[in-house]
Amino acid sequence: MEATKNHFFSDMGVMLGRSMRHITRSMDTIITVCITPIAMMLLFVYVLGGAIQADTGNYVNYLLPGILLMAIASGISYTAFRLFTDMQSGIFERFHSMPIARSAALWGHVLTSLVSNAISVVVIILVALIMGFRSSAGVLSWLAVAGILVLVILALTWIAVIPGLTAKSVDGASAFSYPLIFLPFISSAFVPTESMPPVVRAFAENQPVTSIVDAIRALLFNQPVGNEIWAALAWCVGILIVAYLLAMRVYKRKAA
Repeated sequence: MEATKNHFFSDMGVMLGRSMRHITRSMDTIITVCITPIAMMLLFVYVLGGAIQADTGNYVNYLLPGILLMAIASGISYTAFRLFTDMQSGIFERFHSMPIARSAALWGHVLTSLVSNAISVVVIILVALIMGFRSSAGVLSWLAVAGILVLVILALTWIAVIPGLTAKSVDGASAFSYPLIFLPFISSAFVPTESMPPVVRAFAENQPVTSIVDAIRALLFNQPVGNEIWAALAWCVGILIVAYLLAMRVYKRKAA
């Protein structure tokens, strides 16, 4: 059993290195994942921020959690794209014919998404600091924020795996991410939900982005977290479990 586990982890490490090399060689990936969310943050803070009342002093403090979620949603679309490319090229069949763990190639893509999105999150936070973002959170609160973001990345990545394995075209593989990217706009990510019309407000307050954003914002500024963190964790873990089970079912069918 131990030898099997070691074999799996070593195979997964090789596949992770392979996928990471693809990212570092693709400048459009880096630009889309990092530069686009940063440009949106600059636009909202310096162009629209003066007209938005968020009661946080510096609007970037209010805005940052939503920008991070948008960056993650944008980043995981490349997971679907890379999986689709591998499926079309037949590389998975070649991997399955080799003496490597059967799911190592899939996990390589998932971990690549985790690493690359974590890097983009760090870069965006650094830019936000330059723009005036300040947090009164302690180490434990920052660790809690990191834990929530990791769960978000994994949950959305496993969602991305499904179209990556089943799509019939490149556009189909990545189009699923568009609703995820725009979902923060109908949440508390950019403006308080109290300013929204009743129907829109009802949707905004009962969708996962609002719970996740509110939990992260409360942790960053030492505000009472209340039930928001449990709602955020429930959404993240629930989506992660369902997406993982569906993705593995699809993968096993494809690998059969």
